[in-house]
Amino acid sequence: MKAGFAVRAGIGLALAVLSPLPALPQPGPGAGGPKPVGVISIERESVPYTVVLPGRAVAFEQADIRPRVEGMVVEIPYAPGRDVAVGDVLFRLERDSYAAEETAAEAAVSQAESALQAARVTLQRYQRLEGSGVTQETVDEAQVSELQAEATLKSAQAALQTAQLDLDRTEIRSPIAGVADVPAVSVGALVTAAQTDALTTVTRLDPIYVDVAESSARMLRVRDRIKEGSLKPGEQVQMTLTLENGKVYDATGEVISPGVLVSQTTGTLNIRVRFPNPNRDIMPGQFLRMEATLGTTDGILVPQRATSRSSTGVLTAFVVRDGKAVEVTLTDAGSHGDAWIVTDGLDPGDSLIVDGLKNLRNGDAVTAVAVTIGDDGLTHPVEAAPAEATPEQGAQPAPGN
Repeated sequence: MKAGFAVRAGIGLALAVLSPLPALPQPGPGAGGPKPVGVISIERESVPYTVVLPGRAVAFEQADIRPRVEGMVVEIPYAPGRDVAVGDVLFRLERDSYAAEETAAEAAVSQAESALQAARVTLQRYQRLEGSGVTQETVDEAQVSELQAEATLKSAQAALQTAQLDLDRTEIRSPIAGVADVPAVSVGALVTAAQTDALTTVTRLDPIYVDVAESSARMLRVRDRIKEGSLKPGEQVQMTLTLENGKVYDATGEVISPGVLVSQTTGTLNIRVRFPNPNRDIMPGQFLRMEATLGTTDGILVPQRATSRSSTGVLTAFVVRDGKAVEVTLTDAGSHGDAWIVTDGLDPGDSLIVDGLKNLRNGDAVTAVAVTIGDDGLTHPVEAAPAEATPEQGAQPAPGN
């Protein structure tokens, strides 16, 4: 019997040591005493005021690559998915016909230059002979011929420049630095000038934009709070980003373009924020969540687990007053972490009930037990510091020893 009792006692002690949280004592069946509840003391403090905004990533720069001349694709020298610089050749078209047009244009320029030179020589000769066998009318005609020759030369030079541009455009280059997508055509394909379908797309990923939508009504409320002094704006708006996997992005954003037009359908403004993206953790098209810290507000942080919100949006909590649970209505100004920022309904020093809320009703008799809320979100009873033994008393043995 003694051995069995010792085993059961050892198991009970081990379970007590391994238990993560000692539960609050509960009254036994049929007991009518006060209900034990866990409470924390609350204080007023300066709290960062943040708002959560939905956003979507947008490329910093993106270019659809289309041909400006027609021809057959003879080479695709770039590697899809790799970085390309400004001016890198992405596609080469056959250039023989454009080279021939350039040669013809060069010949036309040479011919026009010769005609202009001849017109100038004729004009100079007529000007020397004017009044001695050459009339003023002849001189005027020579001047007109010279002007016509100059116009013909300029037209030929313009045609040559166009032919040179067309020849250069047989090499289709990247207008921006970025990452080139998979080509939509292959060698041998026939393309046309300014066609609808792009040959490929080049996207710049660093930095990257995130477009967020903010409610115009909330913006007005924030401005009112700043005017009345309940919200102190910071020097700049701090933007933090949460990725699709739930991780917080390690860089802050900068507002590039605040919204100026309110959507008639959603009542929101579009705000563009720029983030550095050296590792390409953010890709265009991703849906993201952004937290904007607008400033600081004076309030009381109330754990969300200690509150309840009715279907009409009324936020309530329980406090201990005169040994009873009293339900109070709270006014909040948003959230910070896992707590509401309460601006009205509580006083500093109130004992807020955070544990034992199940089946708790307004006016119930309760016994307050001081607790703390750990990083794991669980409540831990506050243990009183043991009294130091006086020299006369000496060390006292632990209970059960």
